[in-house]
Amino acid sequence: MTFKKRSLIVASLTLTLSLLAACAAPAVPAAPAAPAAPAATEAPTAPAAQGGESVVTTWYYYDQNNTDPQANERVGNFYIAKTIPLFNEAHAGRFKWENVPRDYNLVLDLVTAVQSGGDVPDVMQFDITHLPTYLLNNTIQDVEWAREQPWFSDLDPQAVEACTVDGKLMCIPISESPWLVYYYTDFYKDGFPKTPEELLRVGGELSKDGNYALTYWGSTAFDGEAAGRYFYQVISSFGGRYDDGQGNLKLNTPENIKAIEFMREVVKNGLSSESVFAGNFEEEEAFKQGKAGAFPTGFFIAVRYLNPLKSPAGKDYANIEEAVNDNAVALAPFVATEGNKPGCSLDLFGFVVPRTAKNVEGAKAYINWIMDPQNTVDWIVSAGGGFPTSASLRADPAFRTELYKQAQAVGEASACRPWFGSLRRIPEAKKIITNTIYDLIKARPDADIAAELTKAEEEYNRGN
Repeated sequence: MTFKKRSLIVASLTLTLSLLAACAAPAVPAAPAAPAAPAATEAPTAPAAQGGESVVTTWYYYDQNNTDPQANERVGNFYIAKTIPLFNEAHAGRFKWENVPRDYNLVLDLVTAVQSGGDVPDVMQFDITHLPTYLLNNTIQDVEWAREQPWFSDLDPQAVEACTVDGKLMCIPISESPWLVYYYTDFYKDGFPKTPEELLRVGGELSKDGNYALTYWGSTAFDGEAAGRYFYQVISSFGGRYDDGQGNLKLNTPENIKAIEFMREVVKNGLSSESVFAGNFEEEEAFKQGKAGAFPTGFFIAVRYLNPLKSPAGKDYANIEEAVNDNAVALAPFVATEGNKPGCSLDLFGFVVPRTAKNVEGAKAYINWIMDPQNTVDWIVSAGGGFPTSASLRADPAFRTELYKQAQAVGEASACRPWFGSLRRIPEAKKIITNTIYDLIKARPDADIAAELTKAEEEYNRGN
Protein backbone atom coordinates (compact mmCIF):
# COMPACT_ATOMS: atom_id res chain seq x y z
CA MET A 1 0.00 0.00 0.00
CA THR A 2 1.17 3.52 -0.72
CA PHE A 3 -0.66 5.41 1.99
CA LYS A 4 -0.41 5.16 5.73
CA LYS A 5 -3.21 4.12 7.94
CA ARG A 6 -4.42 6.66 10.37
CA SER A 7 -8.14 6.11 10.10
CA LEU A 8 -8.28 3.26 12.50
CA ILE A 9 -6.63 5.39 14.23
CA VAL A 10 -9.08 7.22 12.60
CA ALA A 11 -9.92 5.77 15.34
CA SER A 12 -11.74 3.72 22.43
CA LEU A 13 -11.02 3.57 25.60
CA THR A 14 -8.78 3.67 28.60
CA LEU A 15 -5.12 3.23 28.95
CA THR A 16 -4.90 1.32 32.15
CA LEU A 17 -7.39 1.05 35.00
CA SER A 18 -5.78 4.03 36.63
CA LEU A 19 -5.60 5.89 33.35
CA LEU A 20 -9.24 5.11 32.69
CA ALA A 21 -10.29 6.47 36.02
CA ALA A 22 -8.38 9.65 35.31
CA CYS A 23 -9.58 9.92 31.73
CA ALA A 24 -13.20 9.49 32.57
CA ALA A 25 -14.03 13.03 33.50
CA PRO A 26 -16.81 12.64 32.59
CA ALA A 27 -16.89 8.88 32.25
CA VAL A 28 -16.50 7.64 28.72
CA PRO A 29 -19.99 7.18 27.30
CA ALA A 30 -21.17 3.96 25.83
CA ALA A 31 -21.39 3.95 22.08
CA PRO A 32 -24.43 5.86 20.77
CA ALA A 33 -27.65 3.94 21.08
CA ALA A 34 -29.01 2.47 17.89
CA PRO A 35 -30.83 -0.72 17.04
CA ALA A 36 -28.34 -3.49 17.63
CA ALA A 37 -27.73 -5.77 14.70
CA PRO A 38 -29.21 -9.19 15.36
CA ALA A 39 -26.96 -12.19 15.57
CA ALA A 40 -27.08 -14.31 12.47
CA THR A 41 -29.52 -17.13 13.15
CA GLU A 42 -28.34 -19.37 10.34
CA ALA A 43 -24.87 -18.45 9.20
CA PRO A 44 -24.11 -19.35 5.57
CA THR A 45 -22.00 -22.42 5.10
CA ALA A 46 -18.30 -21.61 5.43
CA PRO A 47 -16.16 -22.42 2.40
CA ALA A 48 -13.84 -25.38 2.77
CA ALA A 49 -10.12 -25.15 2.15
CA GLN A 50 -7.91 -27.93 0.87
CA GLY A 51 -7.39 -30.45 3.65
CA GLY A 52 -10.94 -30.12 4.95
CA GLU A 53 -10.50 -26.98 7.07
CA SER A 54 -13.11 -24.27 6.82
CA VAL A 55 -11.76 -20.89 5.74
CA VAL A 56 -11.71 -18.02 8.24
CA THR A 57 -11.49 -14.75 6.32
CA THR A 58 -10.21 -11.46 7.73
CA TRP A 59 -10.00 -8.00 6.25
CA TYR A 60 -6.99 -5.98 7.32
CA TYR A 61 -5.38 -3.00 5.64
CA TYR A 62 -2.21 -5.07 5.97
CA ASP A 63 -0.93 -7.14 3.06
CA GLN A 64 0.91 -10.34 3.94
CA ASN A 65 2.30 -10.50 0.41
CA ASN A 66 3.95 -7.07 0.62
CA THR A 67 7.51 -7.82 1.71
CA ASP A 68 8.86 -4.30 1.11
CA PRO A 69 10.75 -3.32 4.30
CA GLN A 70 10.07 0.34 3.50
CA ALA A 71 6.31 -0.06 3.03
CA ASN A 72 4.22 2.25 5.20
CA GLU A 73 2.40 -0.70 6.75
CA ARG A 74 5.42 -2.99 6.94
CA VAL A 75 4.90 -3.80 10.64
CA GLY A 76 1.37 -5.00 10.03
CA ASN A 77 2.28 -6.67 6.76
CA PHE A 78 5.01 -8.73 8.40
CA TYR A 79 2.76 -9.52 11.36
CA ILE A 80 0.05 -11.04 9.14
CA ALA A 81 2.62 -12.99 7.11
CA LYS A 82 4.17 -14.37 10.31
CA THR A 83 0.98 -15.29 12.12
CA ILE A 84 -1.10 -16.89 9.36
CA PRO A 85 0.97 -20.10 9.43
CA LEU A 86 0.96 -20.09 13.24
CA PHE A 87 -2.83 -19.94 13.37
CA ASN A 88 -3.17 -22.56 10.66
CA GLU A 89 -0.82 -24.92 12.47
CA ALA A 90 -2.72 -24.48 15.74
CA HIS A 91 -6.03 -25.21 14.00
CA ALA A 92 -4.92 -27.84 11.49
CA GLY A 93 -7.86 -29.92 10.28
CA ARG A 94 -10.42 -27.38 11.52
CA PHE A 95 -9.77 -23.84 10.28
CA LYS A 96 -7.54 -22.08 7.78
CA TRP A 97 -6.99 -18.33 8.02
CA GLU A 98 -7.04 -16.30 4.82
CA ASN A 99 -6.50 -12.53 4.94
CA VAL A 100 -7.85 -10.28 2.18
CA PRO A 101 -5.85 -7.01 2.13
CA ARG A 102 -8.07 -3.94 1.82
CA ASP A 103 -7.49 -0.22 1.42
CA TYR A 104 -8.57 2.40 3.91
CA ASN A 105 -12.15 2.42 2.66
CA LEU A 106 -12.75 -0.96 4.29
CA VAL A 107 -15.32 0.40 6.78
CA LEU A 108 -17.80 1.65 4.20
CA ASP A 109 -16.85 -1.26 1.94
CA LEU A 110 -18.01 -3.61 4.68
CA VAL A 111 -21.32 -1.76 5.05
CA THR A 112 -21.90 -1.97 1.30
CA ALA A 113 -20.95 -5.65 1.11
CA VAL A 114 -23.29 -6.63 3.94
CA GLN A 115 -26.20 -4.64 2.51
CA SER A 116 -25.71 -5.97 -1.02
CA GLY A 117 -25.07 -9.59 -0.06
CA GLY A 118 -21.48 -9.43 -1.27
CA ASP A 119 -18.37 -11.11 0.08
CA VAL A 120 -17.57 -10.14 3.66
CA PRO A 121 -14.89 -11.21 6.14
CA ASP A 122 -15.74 -13.45 9.06
CA VAL A 123 -13.98 -11.09 11.44
CA MET A 124 -12.54 -7.60 11.02
CA GLN A 125 -10.48 -5.18 13.05
CA PHE A 126 -12.39 -2.10 14.21
CA ASP A 127 -11.89 1.35 15.72
CA ILE A 128 -14.54 2.64 18.14
CA THR A 129 -15.33 5.48 15.73
CA HIS A 130 -16.64 2.86 13.28
CA LEU A 131 -19.18 1.39 15.67
CA PRO A 132 -21.95 3.99 15.16
CA THR A 133 -21.69 3.54 11.38
CA TYR A 134 -21.96 -0.23 11.67
CA LEU A 135 -24.95 0.00 14.00
CA LEU A 136 -26.81 2.52 11.88
CA ASN A 137 -26.41 0.27 8.85
CA ASN A 138 -27.10 -3.08 10.59
CA THR A 139 -23.64 -4.27 9.56
CA ILE A 140 -22.45 -6.39 12.50
CA GLN A 141 -23.83 -9.10 14.77
CA ASP A 142 -23.49 -9.25 18.52
CA VAL A 143 -20.63 -11.16 20.11
CA GLU A 144 -22.36 -12.05 23.36
CA TRP A 145 -20.65 -15.45 23.26
CA ALA A 146 -17.42 -13.68 24.27
CA ARG A 147 -18.75 -13.08 27.79
CA GLU A 148 -18.37 -16.81 28.49
CA GLN A 149 -14.72 -16.94 27.42
CA PRO A 150 -11.99 -17.22 30.09
CA TRP A 151 -10.27 -14.02 28.95
CA PHE A 152 -13.36 -11.82 29.07
CA SER A 153 -13.41 -11.05 32.80
CA ASP A 154 -9.92 -9.54 32.53
CA LEU A 155 -11.06 -6.83 30.09
CA ASP A 156 -11.44 -3.31 31.37
CA PRO A 157 -15.11 -2.72 32.26
CA GLN A 158 -15.25 0.71 30.61
CA ALA A 159 -13.86 -0.69 27.38
CA VAL A 160 -16.54 -3.38 27.51
CA GLU A 161 -19.16 -0.71 28.18
CA ALA A 162 -18.09 1.18 25.08
CA CYS A 163 -18.72 -1.97 23.01
CA THR A 164 -22.11 -2.63 24.62
CA VAL A 165 -25.25 -1.27 22.94
CA ASP A 166 -28.76 -1.92 24.26
CA GLY A 167 -27.32 -4.57 26.54
CA LYS A 168 -25.56 -6.51 23.78
CA LEU A 169 -21.82 -6.77 23.23
CA MET A 170 -21.16 -5.61 19.67
CA CYS A 171 -17.36 -5.60 19.57
CA ILE A 172 -14.33 -7.13 21.29
CA PRO A 173 -12.12 -4.38 22.81
CA ILE A 174 -8.45 -5.40 22.80
CA SER A 175 -6.33 -2.25 22.90
CA GLU A 176 -6.64 1.48 23.42
CA SER A 177 -4.55 4.47 22.45
CA PRO A 178 -4.64 8.05 23.80
CA TRP A 179 -3.79 11.20 21.87
CA LEU A 180 -0.97 13.25 23.33
CA VAL A 181 2.03 15.39 22.39
CA TYR A 182 5.48 14.22 21.31
CA TYR A 183 8.03 17.01 21.62
CA TYR A 184 11.75 17.58 21.11
CA THR A 185 13.56 18.37 24.34
CA ASP A 186 16.10 20.47 22.38
CA PHE A 187 13.31 22.91 21.51
CA TYR A 188 11.30 22.72 24.74
CA LYS A 189 14.06 22.55 27.33
CA ASP A 190 11.67 23.26 30.21
CA GLY A 191 9.09 20.76 28.98
CA PHE A 192 6.13 21.28 26.69
CA PRO A 193 4.03 24.34 27.59
CA LYS A 194 1.00 23.83 29.81
CA THR A 195 -1.18 26.72 28.65
CA PRO A 196 -2.17 28.09 25.24
CA GLU A 197 -0.59 31.46 26.09
CA GLU A 198 2.72 29.83 26.96
CA LEU A 199 2.72 27.82 23.75
CA LEU A 200 2.15 30.95 21.68
CA ARG A 201 4.99 32.72 23.51
CA VAL A 202 7.54 29.90 23.33
CA GLY A 203 6.48 29.04 19.80
CA GLY A 204 7.12 32.59 18.75
CA GLU A 205 10.70 32.29 19.96
CA LEU A 206 11.20 29.08 17.97
CA SER A 207 9.87 30.67 14.80
CA LYS A 208 12.56 33.36 14.96
CA ASP A 209 15.11 30.64 14.17
CA GLY A 210 13.12 29.28 11.25
CA ASN A 211 11.58 26.43 13.20
CA TYR A 212 7.99 25.66 14.07
CA ALA A 213 6.34 25.30 17.44
CA LEU A 214 4.27 22.33 16.34
CA THR A 215 2.93 20.37 13.43
CA TYR A 216 -0.45 18.68 13.24
CA TRP A 217 -3.13 17.23 10.97
CA GLY A 218 -5.07 20.32 9.86
CA SER A 219 -6.12 19.25 6.37
CA THR A 220 -9.51 18.10 5.12
CA ALA A 221 -7.97 14.89 3.78
CA PHE A 222 -9.55 11.46 4.26
CA ASP A 223 -13.05 12.89 4.51
CA GLY A 224 -12.40 15.02 7.57
CA GLU A 225 -10.00 13.07 9.75
CA ALA A 226 -8.86 16.30 11.43
CA ALA A 227 -12.09 16.36 13.45
CA GLY A 228 -10.82 13.55 15.66
CA ARG A 229 -7.21 14.63 15.64
CA TYR A 230 -5.69 18.05 16.32
CA PHE A 231 -9.00 19.89 16.12
CA TYR A 232 -10.51 17.80 18.90
CA GLN A 233 -7.39 18.00 21.05
CA VAL A 234 -7.62 21.79 20.96
CA ILE A 235 -11.40 21.99 21.31
CA SER A 236 -11.48 19.66 24.32
CA SER A 237 -8.49 21.35 25.97
CA PHE A 238 -10.53 24.55 26.03
CA GLY A 239 -13.39 22.68 27.70
CA GLY A 240 -15.34 22.27 24.47
CA ARG A 241 -16.96 19.36 22.66
CA TYR A 242 -18.79 18.61 19.42
CA ASP A 243 -22.17 17.40 20.68
CA ASP A 244 -24.95 18.18 23.13
CA GLY A 245 -25.07 14.68 24.60
CA GLN A 246 -28.31 13.92 22.77
CA GLY A 247 -26.95 13.14 19.31
CA ASN A 248 -27.00 16.72 18.03
CA LEU A 249 -24.03 18.66 16.70
CA LYS A 250 -23.34 21.57 19.07
CA LEU A 251 -20.42 23.72 17.99
CA ASN A 252 -21.37 27.32 18.75
CA THR A 253 -20.20 27.50 22.35
CA PRO A 254 -17.86 29.97 24.08
CA GLU A 255 -15.31 27.20 24.66
CA ASN A 256 -15.24 26.16 21.02
CA ILE A 257 -14.98 29.74 19.83
CA LYS A 258 -11.96 30.37 22.06
CA ALA A 259 -10.33 27.16 20.83
CA ILE A 260 -10.74 28.22 17.20
CA GLU A 261 -9.37 31.67 18.01
CA PHE A 262 -6.29 29.94 19.43
CA MET A 263 -5.91 27.80 16.29
CA ARG A 264 -6.14 30.96 14.23
CA GLU A 265 -3.32 32.51 16.24
CA VAL A 266 -1.12 29.46 15.66
CA VAL A 267 -1.59 29.82 11.90
CA LYS A 268 -1.41 33.62 11.85
CA ASN A 269 1.87 33.69 13.79
CA GLY A 270 3.51 31.05 11.61
CA LEU A 271 3.91 28.55 14.43
CA SER A 272 3.15 25.69 12.03
CA SER A 273 4.19 25.10 8.43
CA GLU A 274 1.88 24.98 5.42
CA SER A 275 2.37 21.21 5.42
CA VAL A 276 -0.27 20.89 8.13
CA PHE A 277 -2.91 21.71 5.50
CA ALA A 278 -1.41 19.66 2.66
CA GLY A 279 -2.81 16.22 3.45
CA ASN A 280 -1.15 12.91 2.53
CA PHE A 281 0.58 12.92 5.93
CA GLU A 282 2.90 15.73 4.88
CA GLU A 283 2.60 17.26 8.36
CA GLU A 284 4.67 14.42 9.78
CA GLU A 285 7.78 15.38 7.87
CA ALA A 286 8.36 18.61 9.78
CA PHE A 287 8.62 16.63 13.00
CA LYS A 288 10.57 13.72 11.52
CA GLN A 289 13.14 16.18 10.15
CA GLY A 290 13.50 18.07 13.43
CA LYS A 291 11.95 21.30 12.16
CA ALA A 292 8.77 21.25 14.26
CA GLY A 293 9.16 21.13 18.02
CA ALA A 294 6.01 19.18 18.82
CA PHE A 295 3.42 16.89 17.27
CA PRO A 296 0.00 16.37 18.88
CA THR A 297 -1.00 12.92 17.62
CA GLY A 298 -2.06 9.46 18.65
CA PHE A 299 0.28 7.43 20.82
CA PHE A 300 0.32 4.44 18.52
CA ILE A 301 0.55 6.59 15.37
CA ALA A 302 3.94 7.83 16.44
CA VAL A 303 5.07 4.35 17.45
CA ARG A 304 4.05 2.97 14.08
CA TYR A 305 4.83 5.76 11.64
CA LEU A 306 7.19 8.45 12.95
CA ASN A 307 10.36 6.87 11.66
CA PRO A 308 13.13 7.53 10.98
CA LEU A 309 13.74 10.75 12.90
CA LYS A 310 16.41 13.43 12.89
CA SER A 311 16.51 15.52 16.06
CA PRO A 312 17.03 19.29 15.99
CA ALA A 313 20.60 18.55 17.08
CA GLY A 314 21.07 16.44 13.95
CA LYS A 315 21.10 13.01 15.57
CA ASP A 316 19.41 10.19 13.68
CA TYR A 317 16.99 7.74 15.29
CA ALA A 318 15.46 4.65 13.74
CA ASN A 319 12.15 5.15 15.53
CA ILE A 320 10.35 7.14 18.19
CA GLU A 321 11.26 4.73 20.98
CA GLU A 322 14.98 5.19 20.33
CA ALA A 323 14.51 8.95 20.53
CA VAL A 324 12.54 8.69 23.80
CA ASN A 325 15.15 6.41 25.37
CA ASP A 326 17.82 8.96 24.46
CA ASN A 327 15.70 11.79 25.94
CA ALA A 328 15.65 13.53 22.57
CA VAL A 329 11.85 13.20 22.49
CA ALA A 330 9.45 13.26 25.43
CA LEU A 331 5.69 12.92 25.82
CA ALA A 332 3.33 15.46 27.38
CA PRO A 333 -0.34 16.41 27.58
CA PHE A 334 -1.62 19.10 25.23
CA VAL A 335 -1.99 22.65 26.57
CA ALA A 336 -5.18 23.46 28.46
CA THR A 337 -7.04 26.51 29.70
CA GLU A 338 -7.54 27.16 33.41
CA GLY A 339 -9.93 24.72 35.01
CA ASN A 340 -9.72 22.15 32.21
CA LYS A 341 -7.71 18.99 31.78
CA PRO A 342 -5.73 18.67 28.53
CA GLY A 343 -7.83 17.27 25.69
CA CYS A 344 -7.27 13.69 24.65
CA SER A 345 -9.07 11.81 21.92
CA LEU A 346 -9.11 8.10 22.70
CA ASP A 347 -9.14 5.18 20.27
CA LEU A 348 -10.28 1.65 21.05
CA PHE A 349 -9.32 -1.23 18.77
CA GLY A 350 -10.45 -4.82 18.51
CA PHE A 351 -12.76 -7.02 16.43
CA VAL A 352 -16.28 -7.06 15.02
CA VAL A 353 -18.10 -9.92 13.29
CA PRO A 354 -20.15 -8.91 10.21
CA ARG A 355 -23.84 -9.79 10.31
CA THR A 356 -23.53 -11.94 7.16
CA ALA A 357 -20.26 -13.67 8.06
CA LYS A 358 -20.11 -17.19 6.59
CA ASN A 359 -17.94 -18.73 9.28
CA VAL A 360 -18.95 -17.46 12.70
CA GLU A 361 -17.42 -20.49 14.41
CA GLY A 362 -14.17 -19.71 12.63
CA ALA A 363 -14.42 -16.10 13.75
CA LYS A 364 -14.80 -17.28 17.34
CA ALA A 365 -11.76 -19.53 16.98
CA TYR A 366 -9.70 -16.70 15.51
CA ILE A 367 -10.67 -14.22 18.24
CA ASN A 368 -10.02 -16.76 20.99
CA TRP A 369 -6.63 -17.49 19.49
CA ILE A 370 -5.73 -13.79 19.39
CA MET A 371 -6.88 -13.47 23.01
CA ASP A 372 -4.31 -15.99 24.18
CA PRO A 373 -2.00 -13.64 26.17
CA GLN A 374 1.11 -14.26 24.10
CA ASN A 375 -0.83 -13.70 20.89
CA THR A 376 -2.61 -10.66 22.32
CA VAL A 377 0.65 -8.86 23.08
CA ASP A 378 1.91 -9.54 19.57
CA TRP A 379 -1.36 -8.31 18.04
CA ILE A 380 -1.34 -5.09 20.04
CA VAL A 381 2.31 -4.30 19.34
CA SER A 382 2.19 -5.23 15.66
CA ALA A 383 -1.39 -4.90 14.44
CA GLY A 384 -3.60 -3.08 16.93
CA GLY A 385 -1.65 -0.38 18.71
CA GLY A 386 -1.66 1.20 22.15
CA PHE A 387 -2.20 -0.48 25.51
CA PRO A 388 -4.03 -3.71 26.34
CA THR A 389 -7.56 -3.61 27.72
CA SER A 390 -6.68 -6.82 29.58
CA ALA A 391 -5.62 -5.80 33.08
CA SER A 392 -3.14 -8.65 33.54
CA LEU A 393 -1.30 -7.79 30.32
CA ARG A 394 -0.49 -4.25 31.39
CA ALA A 395 2.42 -5.61 33.41
CA ASP A 396 3.93 -7.31 30.36
CA PRO A 397 7.46 -6.02 29.62
CA ALA A 398 6.30 -4.89 26.18
CA PHE A 399 4.19 -2.21 27.88
CA ARG A 400 6.65 -1.19 30.60
CA THR A 401 9.23 0.63 28.51
CA GLU A 402 10.04 4.32 29.02
CA LEU A 403 7.83 5.20 26.05
CA TYR A 404 4.81 3.38 27.48
CA LYS A 405 5.42 4.72 30.99
CA GLN A 406 5.41 8.29 29.74
CA ALA A 407 2.30 7.65 27.66
CA GLN A 408 0.49 6.24 30.69
CA ALA A 409 1.41 9.29 32.78
CA VAL A 410 0.13 11.62 30.07
CA GLY A 411 -3.11 9.68 29.82
CA GLU A 412 -3.63 9.95 33.56
CA ALA A 413 -3.18 13.72 33.35
CA SER A 414 -5.59 14.14 30.43
CA ALA A 415 -9.35 14.00 29.84
CA CYS A 416 -9.49 11.09 27.41
CA ARG A 417 -12.69 10.18 25.59
CA PRO A 418 -13.92 9.35 22.07
CA TRP A 419 -14.18 12.58 20.11
CA PHE A 420 -17.62 11.92 18.62
CA GLY A 421 -19.52 11.76 21.91
CA SER A 422 -23.20 11.09 21.21
CA LEU A 423 -22.99 11.80 17.46
CA ARG A 424 -24.13 8.86 15.36
CA ARG A 425 -23.52 9.77 11.70
CA ILE A 426 -19.76 9.81 12.05
CA PRO A 427 -18.70 10.12 8.37
CA GLU A 428 -21.04 13.09 7.91
CA ALA A 429 -20.14 14.72 11.21
CA LYS A 430 -16.40 14.65 10.71
CA LYS A 431 -16.67 16.18 7.24
CA ILE A 432 -18.83 19.04 8.47
CA ILE A 433 -16.68 19.69 11.54
CA THR A 434 -13.38 19.54 9.67
CA ASN A 435 -14.51 21.66 6.73
CA THR A 436 -15.92 24.30 9.07
CA ILE A 437 -12.85 24.59 11.30
CA TYR A 438 -10.45 24.45 8.33
CA ASP A 439 -12.40 27.25 6.70
CA LEU A 440 -12.26 29.36 9.85
CA ILE A 441 -8.55 28.98 10.55
CA LYS A 442 -7.13 28.74 7.03
CA ALA A 443 -9.42 29.65 4.15
CA ARG A 444 -11.40 32.49 5.79
CA PRO A 445 -9.63 33.51 9.02
CA ASP A 446 -11.74 36.69 9.24
CA ALA A 447 -15.11 34.96 9.04
CA ASP A 448 -17.50 35.19 11.97
CA ILE A 449 -16.78 32.08 14.05
CA ALA A 450 -20.12 31.87 15.86
CA ALA A 451 -22.12 32.27 12.67
CA GLU A 452 -20.19 29.58 10.81
CA LEU A 453 -20.42 27.15 13.72
CA THR A 454 -24.18 27.65 13.82
CA LYS A 455 -24.44 26.92 10.10
CA ALA A 456 -22.52 23.69 10.62
CA GLU A 457 -24.84 22.65 13.45
CA GLU A 458 -27.90 23.25 11.32
CA GLU A 459 -26.47 21.31 8.39
CA TYR A 460 -25.89 18.19 10.48
CA ASN A 461 -28.93 18.41 12.72
CA ARG A 462 -31.33 18.55 9.76
CA GLY A 463 -30.63 14.84 9.42
CA ASN A 464 -31.63 14.00 13.02
